[in-house]
Amino acid sequence: MPQVPAGRVMAALGAVLVGAAVVGLWFGVRRGAPPPVPAMAPAPASTAATPPTATVHVTGAVVEPGLVVVPEGSRVADVIAAAGGSTGSADLGAINLAQTVADGDRVHIPNVGERIEQPTAEPGGVDLNRASAVELETLDGVGPVLARRIVEWRDAHGPFATVEDLLDVPGIGEAKLAGMRDGIAVP
Repeated sequence: MPQVPAGRVMAALGAVLVGAAVVGLWFGVRRGAPPPVPAMAPAPASTAATPPTATVHVTGAVVEPGLVVVPEGSRVADVIAAAGGSTGSADLGAINLAQTVADGDRVHIPNVGERIEQPTAEPGGVDLNRASAVELETLDGVGPVLARRIVEWRDAHGPFATVEDLLDVPGIGEAKLAGMRDGIAVP
């Protein structure tokens, strides 16, 4: 084997050491440096409006009677769910679970065998824009079907501006309106 001069060995060894130092320094700096943070766009401000709600007083055979807040346009079934559900003694067949509720309504969930009293007209008459279908049935000549049509018309078209707007509800003509008029509070 030929002999390599000592100077060359030392030079090669020095080059290896310098190279190792450079590599070690490069890795050390890289490891100690925090990773780059990608630029993030600011979160967009929420432009969605809070949906309207209705506060309803629920009583009777529910787990948590009292005030519940439900989205506007909710039904009696939604109110029961918001009150923790019905109890085992609830008579759900005695009420209309699909009836819509409005802010300020009171919903009573009867127990099996409980006598359900039909509400009487308010002093001054039934408020067409707030009355439930059951309350509308207190008007002369209004049964469950016509009461439901009145509520559906109100839900679809908004509040009644005049008593005469009832003529737009299917099943109400001049004669029917004349019979109901005395029991209606003028909007």
